[in-house]
Amino acid sequence: MADADLGQGADEVQFRFRDDARVDHPAVTVDSFLDQSNATAVRIEPGDDARLLLGHLERLALVEVNFPGFGDGRGYSAARILREAGYTGELRAVGDVLVDQIAAMRRCGFDSFAPAVKLDEADAAAAFDRWPHVYQPTTDGRVPIWKLRHG
Repeated sequence: MADADLGQGADEVQFRFRDDARVDHPAVTVDSFLDQSNATAVRIEPGDDARLLLGHLERLALVEVNFPGFGDGRGYSAARILREAGYTGELRAVGDVLVDQIAAMRRCGFDSFAPAVKLDEADAAAAFDRWPHVYQPTTDGRVPIWKLRHG
């Protein structure tokens, strides 16, 4: 973790797994992003189609994906779509981000987290480290255990 314990309010980053400079301006909505040519940060809300951003990945430095409720998993799909399309900028999970979800979010490509309610540092560290081996290939580059066993 490059940064930790950096705030406690909504949209304040608590965990960040990147070494590059942070984006210093707020994210705009997907519609606003598509209507202008100078925005470099966008916020995806549930119901927004992440595929609309695929033609603009080179100018995006930050994509925030809002999780208004822990049971709404559409943000996982948005993350995977962007990462599989080659997006390499910061991908931040914001909102109702729970400690039992952050490891799966990380595997989908999220590399920064801004939970609405600050997470316990020890619980978060345990969640990120809980599974040393994985079963499915994802965008995080970890080698699945079956491939480790069978080459």
